[in-house]
Amino acid sequence: MSRMSIAMLLLFAVAQLHAAPSTCVPVDVESPLPMPRRHTTQDGPGCIQYRRVPRAIGDATAQVLVSGDPQVQTVEDVDYYRRDIVEPLIGRHGAGLGITLGDLVDDAVPLLPAVKAQTQRLGVPWLFVPGNHDVDPGATSDAESLHNFHRHIGPDTFARETALANFVALDDVILLPGQRPAYIGGFREEQFAFLERWLPTLPKDRLLVLAMHIPLFDDEGRDTFRDADRERLFALLQAFPHVLVLSAHSHAQRHFHHGPESGWHGAGRLHEYNVGAACGSYWSGVPDAQGIPDASMADGTPNGYALLGLHAGGGYDLRWFNARDPDDVQIGLHAPKVLRRGAYPAWGVFANVFMGDDETRVEFRIDSGEWMPMKKVLQPDPRLLAENRRDDEAESLRGYDRSPEAQPSPHLWRGALPTRLDAGEHRIEVRAFDRWRGEVRASTQYRLEDHPADAVPCDPSLNTTTPCASSASS
Repeated sequence: MSRMSIAMLLLFAVAQLHAAPSTCVPVDVESPLPMPRRHTTQDGPGCIQYRRVPRAIGDATAQVLVSGDPQVQTVEDVDYYRRDIVEPLIGRHGAGLGITLGDLVDDAVPLLPAVKAQTQRLGVPWLFVPGNHDVDPGATSDAESLHNFHRHIGPDTFARETALANFVALDDVILLPGQRPAYIGGFREEQFAFLERWLPTLPKDRLLVLAMHIPLFDDEGRDTFRDADRERLFALLQAFPHVLVLSAHSHAQRHFHHGPESGWHGAGRLHEYNVGAACGSYWSGVPDAQGIPDASMADGTPNGYALLGLHAGGGYDLRWFNARDPDDVQIGLHAPKVLRRGAYPAWGVFANVFMGDDETRVEFRIDSGEWMPMKKVLQPDPRLLAENRRDDEAESLRGYDRSPEAQPSPHLWRGALPTRLDAGEHRIEVRAFDRWRGEVRASTQYRLEDHPADAVPCDPSLNTTTPCASSASS
């Protein structure tokens, strides 16, 4: 071999050595956890670059801010995000870490630095996951779709090891240029290679949190995540007894519990929390006195953020907070304002329990009476339906964009309102038993009125064209 060939090989080897860390998946290890002896483990796909970082999460309890879809499209949207989400939290949140679950922008990649800068004002280390609206415009392949994200935000796949939980952020958007839809949920081969190397190094007594944008569960009637990738991921996670999946993308909120029907064969069911959007439904709806849009989501949940509590031994809790809500409302109520006394009880009070799921117990009572169960229903939130109707009937625009079309909510309950009570105002109380907060309540009222026709004496022998009215007390 010539000296020139040897020199070229040496130069190539040195270049590969220096290039390896930039192509490896970064794993931040918080002090004082031990660092692996080799900061970069193995070469090739899935290699790991360990990095020492200051401690952000304690070893007893800690909190993590979790946000989905800021999804700004204009500088005005950035200002909404600043005033609605960020500034009310500065100095008040108590979290040690934060996560944004993708769609920082709405196809407006020049705004990526602005969203990052605003988010970092919260003063804690932040994990940013890419979403389908964070890709480069005109990208012709999945591999070349995140140049701007990498430049302004950071890597699209990375992990963080802490004393209470281990976190892995995964780009799960597979771009499909020229196809409809133009993307699908899934993972790249090198991401699986990384997980296969990293997961076996983790202790099983800590919570493992997976953060991604597109949910692992499929939309109703649509194949939105590659089945083979989901099953392959689940096989890698099966040995872990404490796993939580965080996803976003849907601009709604729900809990999904994976089991054998979706490919999960681990102990119990795998909990996926599909987090509501910071932007609600794309910063839409009627603005309030501060000029910030209503921003409700299509399932009736107000826009906001979540707080993940970490506990020793793999435990966790989750709480949802509506943006700028000093009352911390957890149940949205809708009921008619007035009903005819004695009418058939065909009208109900609806309770949108924002963090509810199939196991949530929801009850209501009237005027401090006995608590009665409410029935879970799969239909749109009537409050949002009423807002849709007001938008329809308005003679001029009520905001920049109208509120989203109401979609069936996975956390809505109904109770039939009694009408055989005294005329006048009646108080409705609703309580729900949140698995983490405990009992949460909300209240509203309705009025019963006697109709004039009910006062007409009922005498069938009278030969009149007016039929006998039913007595309200019958």
